[in-house]
Amino acid sequence: MGKGGGCVPSKKKAVSVVDDPPCDRAGGLGNARIVVGENALDADADTGATSIQETASHSHTVLKLKIFIVFYSMYGHVEGLAKRMKKGVDGVDGVEGVLYRVPETLPIQVLQQMKVPPKDEGIPEITAAELPAADGLLFGFPTRYGSMAAQMKAFFDSTGQLWKTQELAGKPAGFFVSTGTQGGGQETTAWTAITQLAHHGMLFVPIGYTFGPGMFKMDSIRGGSPYGAGVFAGDGTREPSETELALAEHQGKYMAVIVKRLALSS
Repeated sequence: MGKGGGCVPSKKKAVSVVDDPPCDRAGGLGNARIVVGENALDADADTGATSIQETASHSHTVLKLKIFIVFYSMYGHVEGLAKRMKKGVDGVDGVEGVLYRVPETLPIQVLQQMKVPPKDEGIPEITAAELPAADGLLFGFPTRYGSMAAQMKAFFDSTGQLWKTQELAGKPAGFFVSTGTQGGGQETTAWTAITQLAHHGMLFVPIGYTFGPGMFKMDSIRGGSPYGAGVFAGDGTREPSETELALAEHQGKYMAVIVKRLALSS
């Protein structure tokens, strides 16, 4: 579970996620504390989640596992997916999605010339130093010739100290993207981003075809792929379709379930 290898509960007893974490960030459990007790409830068979409504009398106030949804969005398409993704994460008991945006690298004068809308002030910027606090990460960005936008790459480039200490090793992470055209990199943009996770020792979590029939619909334009949710922005005026938003919500829920399973197996 990261440096120090601490906070590993006995596998003979059930666990529940509560507050007051005894580990520092390097312990690999983010904000979660594992309480061991014979009265803790068993994990749900379908979701891998642990019921946290009833625990042993000595349990403390529940603190949810955190999934950071970190994105860059110029015209709002990726942001739309991110907000719907948070809904999916929050729909899983015991897990909370937290929205963050990466810093802008373009001067304000350039953004004004490009007619970029103002940022949502309710979503804070994140620094690399904050990443270890997450139990899971979802990164969203538009494509630039089949790779992530420079703003997101600059953010990954700022994680050198975390790479040096391998503080993100073992953390699950996924991607979601925006492209201008149907052949514009819905898969390659996520595929080329996997290198960032590999060097940190993170666990790439694709959604595969778990979205079911929605992955096979041919009656309408739909972004997204087995690598993660996606939206087609066109010339910038096209908004995400309900199917694209539903896929983003599904990815959030899917990642939340994976994070809970990993927390329970620690």
